[in-house]
Amino acid sequence: MIKRIIAFIIFGALLTSCGAKKKSVYGDDLRTNHKTHENTTVSVESNEENPLPDFGDKFIKFNISSVEEYINTFADLAQSEMRAYGIPASITLAQGILESGSGKGELARKTNNHFGIKCHKGWVGEYELHDDDEAGECFRKYVHPMLSFRDHSEFLSSRSRYAFLFEFKNDDYKRWAKGLREAGYATDKRYPQKLIALIERYQLYKYDNKTIDSGDIVQIAPKTYDYTTHVVEKGDTLYSISRKYYISVPEIMKLNKMTSSLLSIGQELRVKTEKAKK
Repeated sequence: MIKRIIAFIIFGALLTSCGAKKKSVYGDDLRTNHKTHENTTVSVESNEENPLPDFGDKFIKFNISSVEEYINTFADLAQSEMRAYGIPASITLAQGILESGSGKGELARKTNNHFGIKCHKGWVGEYELHDDDEAGECFRKYVHPMLSFRDHSEFLSSRSRYAFLFEFKNDDYKRWAKGLREAGYATDKRYPQKLIALIERYQLYKYDNKTIDSGDIVQIAPKTYDYTTHVVEKGDTLYSISRKYYISVPEIMKLNKMTSSLLSIGQELRVKTEKAKK
């Protein structure tokens, strides 16, 4: 345990030395009342078993010139996250490369957001408005990339729609890649193939093997669920319903034995929700 905490601190110090300071822009409301602040903090849940270093409140800028440099910079971090959360390091690295343009994309440079995670309900940290599927969408902003990697781990491990991924083996990157698409992580139909191609081209699977060989990988306990009924209203789509209940479209169709995505007003759909803790 102590070794792992020390490793996080040392790695954080090394990464921090690469950066420069930058002002942050965000407001109390994620959509309006935008204000400028120089001293801010980022609200990211900390894993009690694997605490993150305190990076302060200044934005750390990274200048990465190639995919190889990206891998060399973040491979140790991806392996640490794999030990702490069970997500294959190869998947984390491939997603980071793809989503951030190897750290060179505009969003990554402005926000240190390497996984394109949007604000979503409940986000109270720093943010940046960026054009994506729609104009001016709200994306989370971090003072340091390590916080983005941790938020990615928390994001996947805490949402019921991704729970089935943790039933796959830690080194089965192909099933993980396909499962992310099935769970609705990305709208790109070729998303799994792109991740797999990156993993195999740069042999990212070797980081899974190294982590597995080192042992001490957390095993995420299967989530338990309650079931409820959703009555279809005007404007509902399977996608909007999946977003509301944090489950994937294929899961909704499977639960309701649907062969078509067509819905009718008043139609009752069985959906599952994460069981409340007692």
